[in-house]
Amino acid sequence: MKLVETFKAWKDLWKYRGKASYSQCGEDLIVAFLLLEALKIPHPYYLDIGAHHPIHLSNTYLFYKQGCQGVCVEPDPDLCERIKRIRKMDVCINAGIGTEKKDRADFYIMSAKTLNTFSRAEAQANVDGRNHRIERVIQIPLISIEQIIQENFKSCPHYVSLDTEGMDLAILKALNFRKFRPEVLCVETLTHPQLQKVNEIDALMRGNGYFTYADTFINTIFVNKEAWANNSSPGRVDSSRFQQ
Repeated sequence: MKLVETFKAWKDLWKYRGKASYSQCGEDLIVAFLLLEALKIPHPYYLDIGAHHPIHLSNTYLFYKQGCQGVCVEPDPDLCERIKRIRKMDVCINAGIGTEKKDRADFYIMSAKTLNTFSRAEAQANVDGRNHRIERVIQIPLISIEQIIQENFKSCPHYVSLDTEGMDLAILKALNFRKFRPEVLCVETLTHPQLQKVNEIDALMRGNGYFTYADTFINTIFVNKEAWANNSSPGRVDSSRFQQ
């Protein structure tokens, strides 16, 4: 039986070979190598915060296309509905990630939806520095990242993609890394429109036992040091980690 399971795992792994990237800078291919080959997790589960679009510029669609499942968090109602239509196996939550003690917040929908944000300062910076427009401001419910994990996963997702236009550091600070330790995180570490790296994110991740595996200038991919050290244990995680 173990031989059959091992063969199926390697068969699934090879399905990722030679695939086109759906991410902005090929991050999904790097993460696929890490999860499937380096960390030996044949069927990873993911949490995509700030999912934006079901396919275009997606850090998780490559995994979905190969039969993996996860949770997408997208505060823009229109984009969330699009994700629900196209990625029916995923859970899609129309909310933002709360980092303070409030249950709703203003969400700025920009003329370029990739720049949608909960940060008023970030929205205004894109108006002033990049000639974008704030098309409308709507109130969106907030949920903590820990609540999302607890309600949708039996333990912790293997992979977290975080792209929230200026809120990434605050969300990471709100995550209890002693309790929840994803194997891999892909985090936007570049500010817009200043195009400066958020060095505090790197320091925070290093302080919580992660190391930088790759940096595409826009995003940084962090790996759990403990998971990396234990990568010689194939099959150590199974589908029971995801709450059906």
